[in-house]
Amino acid sequence: MADVTTRDVTTPITPGAGAPASAPGPQTGDTPRGFLLAAIAYVMWGFLPFFMKGIAHIPAAEVVAHRIVWSVPLVGAYILWLGRTEDLKAALRSFRMLRMAALTALLVTFNWGIYVWSIAVGRTLEAALGYYINPLFSIFLGAVLLKEKLSRAQMVAIALAAAAVAIVAYDAGGLPWVSLGLCVSWGFYAFFRKTLPIGPNQGFFLEVLLLSVPSLLFILYLEASGQGHFGDTGPADVVWLLSSGLVTAVPLLFYANGAKLLRLSTIGIMQYIAPSMVFLIAVFIFGEPFGMVKLFAFVLIWAALVVYTSSMVLTSRANRRATSANAKV
Repeated sequence: MADVTTRDVTTPITPGAGAPASAPGPQTGDTPRGFLLAAIAYVMWGFLPFFMKGIAHIPAAEVVAHRIVWSVPLVGAYILWLGRTEDLKAALRSFRMLRMAALTALLVTFNWGIYVWSIAVGRTLEAALGYYINPLFSIFLGAVLLKEKLSRAQMVAIALAAAAVAIVAYDAGGLPWVSLGLCVSWGFYAFFRKTLPIGPNQGFFLEVLLLSVPSLLFILYLEASGQGHFGDTGPADVVWLLSSGLVTAVPLLFYANGAKLLRLSTIGIMQYIAPSMVFLIAVFIFGEPFGMVKLFAFVLIWAALVVYTSSMVLTSRANRRATSANAKV
C-alpha cells in the first residue's frame, strides 16, 4: 500500500498502518496474485487491534516511536533488495520533497498516536468509524481544495456520513474526536502524500527515516530516565516493541505489491475489509458498548459506503466499456 500523480484523493484506508498507497495506475483487469497480496495486507491491518491491545500498558508515544525506528531497517532492506534507490536519492537531494515528506510524516505520526491510544483505552469502535468515513472525507477534500465536482451519489454519501457523526456526537455529548482525528489526519496525509512523485515504499521509508532521529532520541530519553519499556520491564516488552516494526512494515509491503495488480474499483471495495474487522473485534471480542444509537449511526455509515462504492463501480464499468468501444473503432 505506484507513483502519486493522480488527483484522485480517495486513497485506500489502512487503519493505523502507515503510508497509504498512491493510487495505482489504470488496470485493465485484476490478477489473482494482486488480490491475494492486497487481501493479506488488509487482513493484517484488520487484526492490528489485537497487537495494540497487547501493548496497551505501554504509552502510545513510546509505541509510535518504536514503530518508526524498527520500520527503518525493514523497509530500507527491502528497497535495497529491489534496487529501487535512485528516486529515493533524488528525494533526499530535493528540499521541496524533504519538506513535504516532513509534513506527511508528522500527519501519519499524529494518526498513529491516536490509533494506538484509542485501542489501549477501549475506543476501538471510534477508530473503526474514523476509517469508515475516511474515503468520504477524501472526496470532500477533493471538492473543497481541488474544486472537483461531486456526483449526486457522492453528495448523498457525504450527507449520510455527516448525519452519522452528528448522531454519535449527540449521543456522546460531544464530537467523536477520535474518529474525526483519525479521519482528518489520514485524509490530509493521503492528500499531501500525492504531491510526492515517489513510490509508496520509498515514500514511506523517507518518512520514517526523517522521523527516526527524534524517535530514537525520545526512546533513549525514556530508557535513561527509567520510563522506557525496552529492556527494563522484561523480555516480553522487548519482543512487543521489536515486533512493532514488523506489524507496521510487512502489511505495507504486501499492499504495495498487490495494489499495482488491481483495478482502483477493486481496491475501493477491498479497503473496507480492515475497518469491518476492527468493528467486529471491538464489539464481539473487546466487548465495547454498542447500543441502538451507535447501531443506527453505523447503519447510516454503511449505507453511505454502499452508495459511494456502487457509484464508483458503475462509473468504472462505464469507463471500461467506453474504452473498449473506442478501441474497436
